[in-house]
Amino acid sequence: MARLRTPLIALVSAAGLVAVAGCGAADMTRQPSPFANAQGAKTVTLSVQSWVGAQANTAVAQYLLEHELGYRVDTVQIDEVPAWDALSQGRVDAILEDWGHPDQEARYVKDKKTITPGGDLGVTGHIGWFVPTYFAKAHPDVTDWKNLNKYADQFRTAESGGKGQLLDGSPSYVTNDKALVRNLGLDYQVVFSGSEAAQITQIKQFAKEKKPFLTYWYKPQWLFEKVPMTEIELPPYKDGCDADAEKVECAYPHTPLKKYLNARFAGDGGKAAQFLKNFSWGTEEQNEVALMIADQKLTPQEAAKKWVDKNESTWRAWLPK
Repeated sequence: MARLRTPLIALVSAAGLVAVAGCGAADMTRQPSPFANAQGAKTVTLSVQSWVGAQANTAVAQYLLEHELGYRVDTVQIDEVPAWDALSQGRVDAILEDWGHPDQEARYVKDKKTITPGGDLGVTGHIGWFVPTYFAKAHPDVTDWKNLNKYADQFRTAESGGKGQLLDGSPSYVTNDKALVRNLGLDYQVVFSGSEAAQITQIKQFAKEKKPFLTYWYKPQWLFEKVPMTEIELPPYKDGCDADAEKVECAYPHTPLKKYLNARFAGDGGKAAQFLKNFSWGTEEQNEVALMIADQKLTPQEAAKKWVDKNESTWRAWLPK
């Protein structure tokens, strides 16, 4: 993530999202959607990342494309970096939530010109380290990274090898955490839970038992409404401080999340392309839909319909004139 190159962390695929077969990220991009780049057809293919905020974006966009504009929509779940390859190749038409991939942007947007920016999503993303607020209130100095070693014993788990545990999500996503722990001289071990869903389960269990924990987490995310967490103050972020992934010793930046379109689709995609460029909402809206999917267990389609039914004044402005 040298600039936020990810968040993040995968949630178990929600109903209605089409997961692409294959055991590796490289294989995923070789599986074209039957609808992507279809000539003369009112079809559109959206890449959907596995975390629930991205699912919320895609669910609402899909619902409106289908019910208001008459498109047939396919969704394909692909990891973050392979999604850029698929977008460049026209295997998908749009990515609705990118957390900042400067290498891919330079390659595909600036050099090859096979991908074009689709504008801001309207949500600002931020990755950080967090402790439960109940622990921060009892130990206020824990929020300064310089005091983390003081509490390493309290954050120790069976998986952290005698050190404090820094709980991460999926190892398939890029984070700076191992380098940060090493470069800041912290007595901690990064432990990957494997997915966003697994990480949420662990956080909820810690909170239920009022145990201390230190976790890599991010905003926006609906879980803050269920488990209040307080961010650790890492060394301030400055432009370029994370340019070398091995030497990074600063906080993650705040990054406006972006949309990207396949360049051909951006020019020839008609109302669908214009709608996706217009699509923009805020953190509260995204979290409202994400909460319905992840916590209330609605399908993405059900959550999208519920939100759309209540928010016509918002989404009506996204429709092409």
